[in-house]
Amino acid sequence: MFEGLTEKLQKVLRRLGSGGTITEKDLDEALREVRLALLEADVHFRVVRQFIEHLRERALGAQVLQSLTPMQQVIDIVNQELIQTLGGSQSQLERAKQSPTVVMLVGLKGSGKTTTAAKLALHLRRGGDRPLLVAADPQRVAAAEQLEALGKQLDIPVYTEDGGARPRQICEHALKEARRLGITTVIVDTVGYMQMDEESLADVVELRRRLSPTEVLMVADAMTGQEAVRAAEELHKALGLTGLILTKLDGDARGGAALSIRAVTGIPIKFVGVGEKADALEPFYPDRLASRILGMGDVLTLVEKAKATISDEEIEELGVRARRGAITLEDFLGQLQRVRKMGPLSQLVAMVPGLSGIAGRLEDVDESRIKRVEAIVYSMTPQERRYPDIIDASRRRRIARGSGTTPTDVNRLLKQYREAKKLMQMVASGRGPRIAPGAPWGR
Repeated sequence: MFEGLTEKLQKVLRRLGSGGTITEKDLDEALREVRLALLEADVHFRVVRQFIEHLRERALGAQVLQSLTPMQQVIDIVNQELIQTLGGSQSQLERAKQSPTVVMLVGLKGSGKTTTAAKLALHLRRGGDRPLLVAADPQRVAAAEQLEALGKQLDIPVYTEDGGARPRQICEHALKEARRLGITTVIVDTVGYMQMDEESLADVVELRRRLSPTEVLMVADAMTGQEAVRAAEELHKALGLTGLILTKLDGDARGGAALSIRAVTGIPIKFVGVGEKADALEPFYPDRLASRILGMGDVLTLVEKAKATISDEEIEELGVRARRGAITLEDFLGQLQRVRKMGPLSQLVAMVPGLSGIAGRLEDVDESRIKRVEAIVYSMTPQERRYPDIIDASRRRRIARGSGTTPTDVNRLLKQYREAKKLMQMVASGRGPRIAPGAPWGR
């Protein structure tokens, strides 16, 4: 996400800091290029104008031109302004005083509302909730069936009724069932709209009045850019939105909707969709996204993803074995599989400070390589996986035949395993390499 904008901003800021000192003329030229970069990223023109005005005012007010470290100050100001534009601080899901909390999802047709409902339910369940999905979109063919299929896949209950029932009736009956089952959060998947005139919105406005939901969240496709911003304004006027969920943020290389929608509408972004998998929904943190836009990484999200795939006990056990040099090929493969569960390698690398520039080159590389590693390791005997040093030339040929690879591929894997084992042993014993703090602006 934001590849184009990140690259342009880094280029502008590197050039601005290349001379050591910064003049007012340098600052104006840089701000002009930042303005163009934001407009090309499909950021709303009013947001761009305000953003640039604030940047110039703060840069001059902070006496950046007389500073001994002007570049660091400029980066800090840009980062702070991005955070404010994106909302300032995290906006969490509100809870009803008495269960269940009702979350009503609204949006345009094709925005990913139904799949987002299932993702949100999974996210809440992992946090200790007992969610219920409600199929309240009788207009779309097979909408209820789609939600039922997603619920079955994720083991989350779904409330549906036969054709002919109105959304209001479905929701009233669903709430009674939720109270009976001890459900803590009801997520209502409502009708999607092609247009938002008063006649089209009448039913959902009435549904909102009768349900009195704690949250009314609009699901918006980030890749539609300013169309998503306009739709959010109109829905907010009709319904009084309490939050936004931006989908397909991982596919939006420009990022205009994410940077515009909060500033234009005043509605907080609460979640973002960053992939097609059921667990690819994340709480929205303005400071973390601002850091990623500037190519400064997002270590906190990376750590959270890692914690979700490996327990503290597993980390401790792996550390003990690493210190003893007892890491096997099974351990090596297990770590690669855990990385795959965390998401695409390109996304993970972009979260590491200083490595955002190479993330784009890693698209689609991780999956094919991990599958090849799996094929090779699974073609070994249990003894070979635990004691790789016994693998001689004849064993390599047999493993290569069994995995559909070549002896060279097997050799390459064994070399990577030994290097990883050595590195893990160094890290576990406190002698490993460290990543220097700070962004790569001077490189």
